[in-house]
Amino acid sequence: MITVFIEYRIDPFQRAAFEAYAQRWLDIIPRCGGSLVGYWMPHEGTNDMAYGLISFDSLAAYETYRAALRADVEGVANFANAESQRLILSERRTFLRQVQGRVQGRMA
Repeated sequence: MITVFIEYRIDPFQRAAFEAYAQRWLDIIPRCGGSLVGYWMPHEGTNDMAYGLISFDSLAAYETYRAALRADVEGVANFANAESQRLILSERRTFLRQVQGRVQGRMA
């Protein structure tokens, strides 16, 4: 399993509009095949950073999701809305895998 960690630098004067953008993804992402971990908005401190995490079984599943997202009418509209409003100043994606513990044998 992989998780895409999306770091958004947002316009701090448009936090409410970005939150509405993120809320729309709550329905779109699962429909297109992503397992949405969630979106996080600024609360205290830095006011121009937001985060989104989406998990997939593999990179191939991520690519399938991206194709579905580009074909989804609501997804395309959400991207276009964010772009026209200039909500997102920059975006970085990092692909993560969870560290798994090892089963350790016992000595008799």
